[in-house]
Amino acid sequence: MSKEVPTIQAQTRDRLGSRYSKRLRTAGRLPAVIYGHGSTPLAVHVDEKITISALKKGLHVINLAIDGASTETVLVKDLQFGFLGDNVIHMDLTRVNLDEVVTVAVSFEFYGAPDAAKKSGVVIVNELNDIQVSCKVRDIPEHIRIDLTAMHNDTFTAADLKLPTGVTLAGDPHAIIVRVEVVKEEAAGEAAAPAAAAAAPAAAAPAKKEDDKK
Repeated sequence: MSKEVPTIQAQTRDRLGSRYSKRLRTAGRLPAVIYGHGSTPLAVHVDEKITISALKKGLHVINLAIDGASTETVLVKDLQFGFLGDNVIHMDLTRVNLDEVVTVAVSFEFYGAPDAAKKSGVVIVNELNDIQVSCKVRDIPEHIRIDLTAMHNDTFTAADLKLPTGVTLAGDPHAIIVRVEVVKEEAAGEAAAPAAAAAAPAAAAPAKKEDDKK
């Protein structure tokens, strides 16, 4: 991880149930449950804005200061979204230490414009949003960067990824992540063929007129 693990204040929940969780969310709190390391699951709630802001930055690991006392280092294991899929309504967290090896999904960050885009149109087709990798908790990358500059009618697979030191691929190496298709060059080639076919009869027309004069 290139950034320091943030510490977020958490409070234990003395009640469970969807009605109470909804009341928490209305108050700007995000319900969560902490699992793992042989301990009893612990229901907590955290500040929604602070937590979502950390997640949007690509952070996977958080220090939770629970009830202002003990601190737990947790990995974000699962996010539950609302009916429309645009807001997080619950988190599953798992206790970790920074030196244990875990498998997590890390999202991609695409950069660079394909060189082909300067001369013709291109279509970029994003097939995957993230990939499973294995590494120590302290080495989890926020994103995996992919350079699109040199792509020209190419596919980029998981095997092409340049992973950070200590990070190994846990997903399918043949999985296609992104495709770059050049479209204007193909269209020009298709238009050239009918034009060439039409030019042949036109070239033969003057010869036919000379025969008529004889």
